[in-house]
Amino acid sequence: MTDSYWIFLCGSIFIAMLLDWFWGEPPAKLHPVVWMGRYLGWISKKIAPCNEEGTTGEKVKSFTLGALFWMLGGAVVLIAAWMIQSWALGTRGLFALAVSGFSLNCLFSLKLLITEVMQVDIALNQSLEEGRTQLKRLVSRDVSNLSDIQIRESAIESLAENLNDSFVAPLFWFLLGGLPAAALYRFANTADAMWGYKGFYGRYHWTWFGKWTARADDLLSWAPALISTLLICLVSRCFKLKKIMAEAVKTPSPNGGWPMGAMAIALDVKLSKPNVYVLNPQGQYASVFSVVQACQIATRIFVLILLALLMTVILDFVR
Repeated sequence: MTDSYWIFLCGSIFIAMLLDWFWGEPPAKLHPVVWMGRYLGWISKKIAPCNEEGTTGEKVKSFTLGALFWMLGGAVVLIAAWMIQSWALGTRGLFALAVSGFSLNCLFSLKLLITEVMQVDIALNQSLEEGRTQLKRLVSRDVSNLSDIQIRESAIESLAENLNDSFVAPLFWFLLGGLPAAALYRFANTADAMWGYKGFYGRYHWTWFGKWTARADDLLSWAPALISTLLICLVSRCFKLKKIMAEAVKTPSPNGGWPMGAMAIALDVKLSKPNVYVLNPQGQYASVFSVVQACQIATRIFVLILLALLMTVILDFVR
């Protein structure tokens, strides 16, 4: 990787992060992640099984179809992103940075995530039911019987997990492989959110149809999840790594437990999913202040990365 290309990548991320913070999400009709979701939703309605696969042949068929159409969608995303990046690099200068930065901005989100998490607490101040309704925008779990403390726990968990999935991981893959790698990761993560269930969810049975999708997301999210964990530790000045490791393995997700465990330890709160796991069980109950602190940690990580990118670009000009 040449120095000029490295600076191009860093400059693109810097622009994308500024766009995310001050402009936010592009309109839905122009949003590539929305397009990915429409493709995945359309395919699943056509071929996802409505009944549990009983025989080995049925399981193999579901797995093969899920993997095949994941690869087909991923190939289209890769080619489209490669074409955009190639065009941007061909134009050079500030225009190339602007095109690359805008394209990357469409593939991650942090400001909206923080806003949505804070809105959960604001809704809770109105009523328990409004808090549940707002939380449903962030999580796929059943929220109908959650208490106010459990709603706050779920909001903090969603923030911690999506800090990796929606922010750190796309930037990580962009630095490694440019726009095509970031776009493929976002496709994989979106597919996992829509197909990566076990058993029935909605009208369909996902265990085998979504297995490839779930494993692909696990693989692509592994390294970024560890980086997200270290970033949470760094900005919160909490380096209880052995304790975080013990909490991380409690969740079904091989990656989600890392940033969630780190957030639980950093805030000294108990985070749980009913009948599934309890992180940091000796911690305090999640409060309004806990939600605010979690959002502050995410904001500090944003600022830290932004400053690191700015310093990288400045030092390159000084040399």
